[in-house]
Amino acid sequence: MEILVVEDEPAIADFLVRGLESEGHRVRSAADGIEGEKVALGGGVDLVILDRMLPGRDGMDVLAAIRRAEPALPVIVLTAKDSVADRVAGLDHGATDYVTKPFSFEELAARVRAHLRQPAREVATELEAGGIKLDLLARRAERDGHSVRLSEREAELLAHLMRHPGQVCTHREILSAVWGYEHDPGTNVVQVYIGYLRRRLALPGSPAPIETVRSVGYRLAKRP
Repeated sequence: MEILVVEDEPAIADFLVRGLESEGHRVRSAADGIEGEKVALGGGVDLVILDRMLPGRDGMDVLAAIRRAEPALPVIVLTAKDSVADRVAGLDHGATDYVTKPFSFEELAARVRAHLRQPAREVATELEAGGIKLDLLARRAERDGHSVRLSEREAELLAHLMRHPGQVCTHREILSAVWGYEHDPGTNVVQVYIGYLRRRLALPGSPAPIETVRSVGYRLAKRP
């Protein structure tokens, strides 16, 4: 597999390149956002490791360009910002995964392997469950005639719940299915996004049909 490392700190870039090459990957590198975006969109790249703060062009701008041109390309964002708000912002911008500095190479390598081995799946892009209709391509949900636009992660989270109506989806299962985590990284991003969905889907006198199963996860209620 070919991996692109976009990192402006030479020591970190060299550390990543050497480590990934020892794992058997072909590795290309770029030291600024402009070159990184050019290489990422030039084809032949299977996964991108992208620093959030870059000279030339900010990492989030590079990520947005990648998502427009290559929506299925895995992008792992590296950052020194470790607040929940920063992680949520990075994931909401389309990051496949989010790793804070300092990090262990073993953990990063495990996440790289997880994202590279995920097979491409043909899935339905229009779903209906729990009194909700969802168009994944347009990122638009409709409930009782009321239509709302969703972010990419909101749409993916809602789709996962809708594919399992009436079933409890655990925190760990949701993290793996929606964000690509193989384990719980100590984030409350699932709770945050459930809150977003509930607010968007709520109607006057009718809360969103997303139930909390205490200490386990969440469930999309079936309509009676």
